[in-house]
Amino acid sequence: MGSMGNVRIQSRRMVRPEPTASRLPEPETTIHLTPWDLKHITVEHIQKGVLLPKPPTTGGHVDVERLASSFARALGRFYPYAGRLAVSVAPHSQSLTISLRCSGEGAEFIQAVAPGVTVADVTASLVVPRVVWSFFPLDTLLGADAAAGTRPVLAAQVTELADGVFIALTMNHGVADGTTFWHFFNTWSELSRAGDDVMISTPLPVFDRSFLGSSCAVPIPLPFGKLEDVVGQRVHVFPPVQECFLHFSAASVKELKAKANAEVSSSGTDSTISSLQALLAHLWRAVCRARQLTPEQETAYIVLVGFRGRVGGIPASYAGNAVGNVTAKSTAGDIVGKGLGWAAWLLNRAVASWDEASTRDKLASWPQEPSFTSLPAFVAAVPTGTFTGSSPRFDVYGNDFGWGAPVAVRSGSGNKVDGKVTVYAGRGGGGSMALEVCLAPEALARLVADEEFMNATSTVE
Repeated sequence: MGSMGNVRIQSRRMVRPEPTASRLPEPETTIHLTPWDLKHITVEHIQKGVLLPKPPTTGGHVDVERLASSFARALGRFYPYAGRLAVSVAPHSQSLTISLRCSGEGAEFIQAVAPGVTVADVTASLVVPRVVWSFFPLDTLLGADAAAGTRPVLAAQVTELADGVFIALTMNHGVADGTTFWHFFNTWSELSRAGDDVMISTPLPVFDRSFLGSSCAVPIPLPFGKLEDVVGQRVHVFPPVQECFLHFSAASVKELKAKANAEVSSSGTDSTISSLQALLAHLWRAVCRARQLTPEQETAYIVLVGFRGRVGGIPASYAGNAVGNVTAKSTAGDIVGKGLGWAAWLLNRAVASWDEASTRDKLASWPQEPSFTSLPAFVAAVPTGTFTGSSPRFDVYGNDFGWGAPVAVRSGSGNKVDGKVTVYAGRGGGGSMALEVCLAPEALARLVADEEFMNATSTVE
């Protein structure tokens, strides 16, 4: 893979938001971060991107100015993301607040080339080549690092390959979750596709935090004397991982779901397993085998739960973090030995255990005892754990920038630790899915050699 050559940066610029008819310029305001935002200030940025064919009508060359222009118009709709994180230290007290200052300073836009990399280099191998990480800006930074300097909270990189184009977006996790990330991506691609027409179908984002009510007043004073105390001890070198990208056809997902539900039904349990729960259960069992866990070892699976549509008052197009997690636990012996239905039922029960009242209680109590997400701490505490982010509901393959739909989706190096799994809709649609799985190299080698697991996968990108 080293023969692919390097990614060369050709230009960098700060793109300022361009006002649209639907969202006029705003005076400088401040958005105060919620507990759900602040919890993610200690993790690396969200990094996702799409691989596209070369534009056929322009001799294969990408109209970078067109992409920069539509990026500016997308920023006009997501005006706060052209701002900067600001830290305010309270005088004579050991506390600080972190807010998003809507200053309109801009987001970074990078143009790059990788003439030695082809579309096949990215898509043909089961194991994701490390060069893909070079397609993403703001690498290895935590969300809090933007507050420590003058870094943007959003950056884009357009990399021209030998026979394709990779369009990547990096967004600070302290100001947005996956839903908001893809909302921006969808807005950008539709504006690029539509040209100058500002009447697009993607809705405007909603930054209003009034759903918090009086139970969680913002800004939230954090009991720390300086920002670095919030971050805590940094882990500069993670244990090595490899990642693979696996495809599951609609038929395969349907078969896993039917098998899981049949097993659950035969046990007399009244639960309906979803397609995603069946697929993740299939993976959980295989990861236990790949890690060669002993039967008595405890293993945990953490699944993200989105709050839009679950917590009253949160708009569907709310821009910010609105996500939590639930955990399923068992011994490795039971996960492997009791069948697909058992593992899927544990995931199903974990999701069903979520309730709005306790979520609002945690939201209200968080300022008194703030806690922050730390993936290194998670891996150290639960080395046998697996956790899944993202959602098959996100519109990934609809991101046509004006010359064709994506042929693949990949992510950057952010938050790549042992046990991290990202789920996407499959390129084929219709209920197909894809999983990006990060494991220790020796475990990953065993996973992709596991016939029971791999028989459910497809080779089609």
